[in-house]
Amino acid sequence: MSDIRQPRLTRRGFFKAAGLAAAAGAGAPVLGSLTPAVRSAKAADPGFTSHYSACDMCFNKCGVIARVQEGVVTKLDPNPKFLKSRGMLCARGNAGIAQLYDSDRLKYPLLRAGKRGEGRWKRIPWDEALDMAAERMQEVRSKYTPCGMLFTAGADLQSQFVSRFAEVFGSYNITSHESLCLLSNNRAYLDTFGETPYADVLNSRYIIMAGANRFEALVTPDSMDMMTALRSGCKLVVLDPRHTKTAALASEWHPIRPGTDMAFMLAVAHVIIAEKLYDEEWIREKTYGLEQLAGHVRPYTPQWAEQECGIPAQDIARMARELAAAAPAAMVYPGRRTSDYSNSTQIRRSFAIVNALLGNWDKPGGLLAARAVGLKGVPYDAPWYDENPFERVDAGIVPGLFEHDGSFVLTREAVLSAEPYPLKGWFVYKTNPMVNAPDRARTIEMCNAMDFMVVVDIAMSDTACMADLVLPAPGYLERQDPASGLQGSSACACVVQRDPVVPALYESRPVFEIVKELAGRLDLAEYFDFTIEEYRAKQLADLPDAPQALERDGVYYNPSKVYGIYEDRIYKTFSHKIELYNQRYESMGLDPMPVYTPPAAAPQGRFRLIIGRNACVTHGSTNNNALIHELVPENTLWIHPQSATPLGIRDGDMVEVSSPAGKGTIKAEVTERIRPDCVYMLTGFGTISDGLSRIKGVGASIAALLEGHYDSVSGNAAMHETFVSVSGRAS
Repeated sequence: MSDIRQPRLTRRGFFKAAGLAAAAGAGAPVLGSLTPAVRSAKAADPGFTSHYSACDMCFNKCGVIARVQEGVVTKLDPNPKFLKSRGMLCARGNAGIAQLYDSDRLKYPLLRAGKRGEGRWKRIPWDEALDMAAERMQEVRSKYTPCGMLFTAGADLQSQFVSRFAEVFGSYNITSHESLCLLSNNRAYLDTFGETPYADVLNSRYIIMAGANRFEALVTPDSMDMMTALRSGCKLVVLDPRHTKTAALASEWHPIRPGTDMAFMLAVAHVIIAEKLYDEEWIREKTYGLEQLAGHVRPYTPQWAEQECGIPAQDIARMARELAAAAPAAMVYPGRRTSDYSNSTQIRRSFAIVNALLGNWDKPGGLLAARAVGLKGVPYDAPWYDENPFERVDAGIVPGLFEHDGSFVLTREAVLSAEPYPLKGWFVYKTNPMVNAPDRARTIEMCNAMDFMVVVDIAMSDTACMADLVLPAPGYLERQDPASGLQGSSACACVVQRDPVVPALYESRPVFEIVKELAGRLDLAEYFDFTIEEYRAKQLADLPDAPQALERDGVYYNPSKVYGIYEDRIYKTFSHKIELYNQRYESMGLDPMPVYTPPAAAPQGRFRLIIGRNACVTHGSTNNNALIHELVPENTLWIHPQSATPLGIRDGDMVEVSSPAGKGTIKAEVTERIRPDCVYMLTGFGTISDGLSRIKGVGASIAALLEGHYDSVSGNAAMHETFVSVSGRAS
């Protein structure tokens, strides 16, 4: 990954490669804005200077060394001392330069000058933009209470300041990108083990990976460690409706029927318990509910599971025995994105229960607890507003809602119904629900229902193009960020931070500065009376060696135990043990153990639409990147030949895909790498924003097709519950 080579460019040549010269020639105020920044940062030494940073092209935050010459970032290298990314940098990480110097970047504040979403904008000064934003937010607060404002932020080191500002402003209504991604998995493991685990892939001897794709949907260090483990003799079994790159490198691939993962896991549990393939002493001491679980899984035999998931019974039984024989250095891989089905929390509970039966918790090659990073939380007070409603708008609908993440799908419905109260303002930072959330038509309705909507981002995303006010943010190479603690299997418990590698281009400002300015205008300045340096000093107060290590190595490691963390620790569950049988669920009226319900079959002539990841694409944020676009210029619709032939669809044909939520036109990719009852397409295409010059209207939008289903426990979006029709030879 780290040896992707780029041609040596002159400064002028680099600008041309990034598209800046063309933009300047078209009259865009690009080079005029860039020149002072370059001039002020120009090094006395004409050679390279090197600067540590942490990549922000996806959520992994891998270690980066930026090479700067004459004030221009000319190369990004991996930081060899950053263990979480194993000294590597992927294609997206290398494309960070193209993000920095992208001609499509937002350059100054923009005020909507036409109808919402029309794409007509007026450039305004920052003071006017901030004055207007504060005034409009105050209008919302006065008319609808502070909870009339919704705050939505992506996975970013400065997103904590958006949440802080929301609390200071007085709004309970905060949603994160995670409610479109991983909350079902978090809920399941928290309710089984008391915390979410890290997979010790590197030391595992047997891994069952269901619905995860680590060689394309990259997670550090798991993706790299998986390859090392395979070379060391680890057996990898992949259950996936698609033959992914991970499936191609696995020992076994089983094209499981979508939505039947729980059936497989319950049958595995049946075999392990019936044949007593578990460590009886460990199970007795560390778990609660084996007797209830044994009775529960008795009917779930491998023969029964074969009829549900399409995997032969003898293979299910064999895999259960092999998995148990390799334990505790064995696992059902926990995964990350679990926004799949309306029962995803219970599906992931079945994963967690099998892991518990393996006795792999806190053991080499199994699932690991979080290690002590040592980073200190920064406490603060917030004002109290007597006029606040009692609850957030998505409260009380699902029993396992994470209040700090919320549920975007449920919040959207509350906005559109104005129940339990109106929500009329929206502050969005570095996330793009118009592309990432299901049912784009409903999200458009949500935008149109707002009295005021402001988006802070680096580019004119589809969500930004629906706003009233758009504010330009700097990229990660241009800004100062607070410290962040990172975890990653046995690799590390580490701290990273960012300082500007080059000065911020154009008129971009970090969201910390934006919310601090807004707080001042709303008589809330005392709650943001600090600088990033002061904030970081408080974070690192208990780590006296950290500042020097961060300056010297770009990362700080806090020595701590890797294994045996739970030798003297109780589990944060009702029983203080790993809960095979969940007592709290029982008290809430939920199934205390996963109860299997067959997934709906595809109606005649329709296909289940499934989604997945590509190693070059981070949701919708990198598709328009100039370098990434060369590698992934469009998305295609995977469809099996058995399904394509009756419809008259040939490889490369343009087809129309439609669902009750919407439709799109896309190129067909006829392939045997997918089940005949499914189709697949990549996220992030079919965009509508004029500000995304490379991908506007290219391919079809997942968001336009997916219906707005959600997990019944966590409220996580359920992205695999939509059936689509495909018609051939669309013109």
